[in-house]
Amino acid sequence: TAVISYDYLTSLRSVPYGSEEYLALRSKVHLRSARRLCELCCANRGTFIKVGQHLGALDYLLPEEYTSTLKVLHSQAPQSSMQEVRQVIREDLGKEIHDLFMSFDDTPLGAASLAQVHKAVLHDGRTVAVKVQHPKVQAQSSKDILLMEVLVLAVKQLFPDFEFMWLVDEAKKNLPLELDFLNEGRNAEKVAQMLKHFDFLKVPQIYWELSTKRVLLMEFVDGGQVNDRDYMERNKIDVNEISRHLGKMYSEMIFVNGFVHCDPHPGNVLVRKHPGTGKAEIILLDHGLYQDAEIRNNAANYLPQISQLLNHVPRQMLLIFKTNDLLRGIEAALGTRASASSFLNMSRCCIRALAEHKKKNTCSFFRRTQISFGEAFSLWQISLHELMLRVKGLKLPSWAMALLCWLFPAPH
Repeated sequence: TAVISYDYLTSLRSVPYGSEEYLALRSKVHLRSARRLCELCCANRGTFIKVGQHLGALDYLLPEEYTSTLKVLHSQAPQSSMQEVRQVIREDLGKEIHDLFMSFDDTPLGAASLAQVHKAVLHDGRTVAVKVQHPKVQAQSSKDILLMEVLVLAVKQLFPDFEFMWLVDEAKKNLPLELDFLNEGRNAEKVAQMLKHFDFLKVPQIYWELSTKRVLLMEFVDGGQVNDRDYMERNKIDVNEISRHLGKMYSEMIFVNGFVHCDPHPGNVLVRKHPGTGKAEIILLDHGLYQDAEIRNNAANYLPQISQLLNHVPRQMLLIFKTNDLLRGIEAALGTRASASSFLNMSRCCIRALAEHKKKNTCSFFRRTQISFGEAFSLWQISLHELMLRVKGLKLPSWAMALLCWLFPAPH
């Protein structure tokens, strides 16, 4: 970080601020600094990888040179050796792998900053996914956070306009929860219960008898990544249906239940055809961190002001921004943006949640009835607008479209 700070101070000092030369040079310094930061995260692993991944997701705050460079950390997370995996399982479960499993794949299905997942088969024939924490993460995490805090304070001395202490505060609060896999198991069961009325949603079952703080055993469910359009076409899965389901699921979690997923990205959501019914199904993975959220009432040019603002924004709102980014990204990948399904479903959930909040705060039967009628009318307007979008997609003659738009104007 000292090298990064020195690069900014010396490279831009003699160039007129705001000039074309300044902007071009600043972009090069951003890119050099982002690469150095990425190398720092890879060298220190563990907590640094996790923080680097979070920084890579801040498209609305950091320069593109940083976000595009740090995004590689999602696919370049370190892997533990099989010897280390055996050691963690032995220490936590008190048995060797061959005593617990009929088979255990040495190659992980995926690796992240804090853990990796292996496919295995129990002696009773059940296929399971085994999430095993990297062995040194727990012991190293407190030192990493302390080092990060020192580095952020040092950068703040050089660049007083930038407020990133909130990122350290979040790591301090959240990392102990993420390192406790029993907490992840409880979150998974809470989400499964909370959204059990959605027949399109699958949350893998947790097997508690073989789960500890560092080892989590769960039902193995296969599927394709939610932004993989080719996979859906091969398996005859309707991309528009998946897009609608995603909007309903996340909107219900955020606006009705106030339970916000802290790390929403395509790798945590799979899709498949249900083996029994043949219907499209969404599989929700990685429940390590959620936050309870209450409903509360040209970025590059204002980066210092935005970073100061985000330092005071409720952390749950940042997570809602991330979920919105996820839905927009998936819709873009699947080609379903025109239907605006996630926006419409979020609007429905907002209307229902707001109406419920108003009804809880009034004792008048007349007022409650008035609120219910207002809610029903607003939901009807959204449904009408959704119908108009679908009709528009049918490419009717222009005179027919004009007539429909005149008869049924879009809601405001």
